Amino acid sequence: MNKSELIDAMANDAGLPKIVCRKALEAFLATVEKAMKSGEKVSLVGFGTFVVAKKAARTGYNPSTKQPIDIPAKRSVKFKPGNDLMLE
Repeated sequence: MNKSELIDAMANDAGLPKIVCRKALEAFLATVEKAMKSGEKVSLVGFGTFVVAKKAARTGYNPSTKQPIDIPAKRSVKFKPGNDLMLE
């Protein structure tokens, strides 16, 4: 499902116009992005939690030349699904 399909599904389920659902989804995504950039976690009970994971700098190796490469530290987003979201 892509973004436009999600908006269509939201509009059908909620009985709202697509433009309202598009604005709501864009506001939600912007808010989550802002929180993640500031290092906060976002928990949606029953759905899951978005957390910022910090990866330390390390030395890797170029697979073709076997030369060491310095890999800088970075932050990435991880998602842990809630118990109600499990698909089993």
